[in-house]
Amino acid sequence: MMRSSDVREAADIVRVATSMLLATSNDQIGRAGSDLRRACGDMAANAETYITYNQIAPKLAYCFDQARVTGATADEFKRIQEALVAKTPVSLVAVLLTQSCVAFSLQQLALAVAGVTFTSREDVEVVVPSINTAFDQAEEVAADSMALVVYRKLIALHAATTFYLFDTAQPLPQMLDFQFAAIRPTLIQSYRLYADASRADELREENKVVHPAFAPFTGRALSF
Repeated sequence: MMRSSDVREAADIVRVATSMLLATSNDQIGRAGSDLRRACGDMAANAETYITYNQIAPKLAYCFDQARVTGATADEFKRIQEALVAKTPVSLVAVLLTQSCVAFSLQQLALAVAGVTFTSREDVEVVVPSINTAFDQAEEVAADSMALVVYRKLIALHAATTFYLFDTAQPLPQMLDFQFAAIRPTLIQSYRLYADASRADELREENKVVHPAFAPFTGRALSF
């Protein structure tokens, strides 16, 4: 039997995780947002019971999954993972639940990244260090705790996510710097760069052009 103090400590970890998950919804209206609020509220009210009767894992996993469905981003899951890694639980059940929440966070982070549409290699390269940092932290904690099963699964997910990002980046164009002799409209810049004036809006958005008739003579553009 678990001690009541151990159960309370573990329940506090669960409530931290679910409160952060709930914050990702931004009061979203609709079925998905309602389902997330209901699931997180249920966990807040009944965490001790679910832990005592070993029913916590699937319900907790559902909360993480539902947060992604309502629009939680990779950055938000990374913040949750960082908050949980910073915890120093004492009891075994609290340690295991903390590790589970970290693993769920990284799983949803990877799925959120897979749902992003990248437009250039630079976009991917910005994401990779952040992903590596998140996984490195979790892997170190799992290794220190001798949680070998969790450690192996984190390594496998880390490798799969990194490979996905590498594979995604390969066919994407790179961002290149350009410089014209004078200020020109984005239509002319687009035609000069791509022989296609229809990409003027792309240049305007990428370079934060205030007025398309007076675009700066330096900027950044996709390589094709």
